[in-house]
Amino acid sequence: MADDRNRLRTTFDQAASLYDEVRPGYPEDLFDDVVSLSGIPAGGRILEIGCGTGQATVPFAHRGYRILCIELGENMAAVARRNLEGYPQTEVRTGAFEEWPLQEEAFDLAISATAFHWLDPAAAYPKVAGSLRNGGSLALLRNVHVHSDAGEGFFEAAQRIYEREAPEIVGPEDYKGLPRPDEVPNRTDEIQNSGHFGRITTRRYRWDETYDAGGYLRVLNTYSGHRSLSEGTRERLFRGIADLIDTRFGGRIIKGYLTTLYVAKSK
Repeated sequence: MADDRNRLRTTFDQAASLYDEVRPGYPEDLFDDVVSLSGIPAGGRILEIGCGTGQATVPFAHRGYRILCIELGENMAAVARRNLEGYPQTEVRTGAFEEWPLQEEAFDLAISATAFHWLDPAAAYPKVAGSLRNGGSLALLRNVHVHSDAGEGFFEAAQRIYEREAPEIVGPEDYKGLPRPDEVPNRTDEIQNSGHFGRITTRRYRWDETYDAGGYLRVLNTYSGHRSLSEGTRERLFRGIADLIDTRFGGRIIKGYLTTLYVAKSK
């Protein structure tokens, strides 16, 4: 599993510009909630783990915080630097977080946006905790695909295409249907059981996004599982999905998202 995780988490770097263009960001209210729940002081210092192209970095940089970003992918980091050119207090460094030497008790807040799940929690939580100052916080945010009534059955219909063209992603024995928002697993116990954090506050934000066929395929082409497919398999899969959207769903589909936020105070 560790080998698969390490292989898949590098696939994003091959599509850094596309990722930056089409991956959805995060609700604006979330950033205000992180600030208030963490208690980070004005001008405080943030460590970001896996900043990607800076989608979650820019809102914190705009609020005047000093930020050190550690990003695994060279291309992702290059796009992030371009997006953050106007914020001289933000630095993007390239490397694996697990191997990066961090100064002890140097940060008021550590954040990770749809990236922390790629790390081994047994190693990641203590490393983050050691980098936080007394009273510092860890904020984990993530976008999750969830059931929306507005989807009108598209994703269930699309599953038949996956079973035919790319069962290695989600075969019939694996598909359990999209989770409803209240079925998304809660990470509070995982954070608590690490032994490094005390009070944990959670927030959830539900929203929908509309895509045409081309836009939806561009998003799919940034997902690690889809990018790991052979070119021929991916072409057949995408052709089937585009045809489904255009012929049965009027050229538009709606995807449901849930953004989860956990803010944990270090002990």
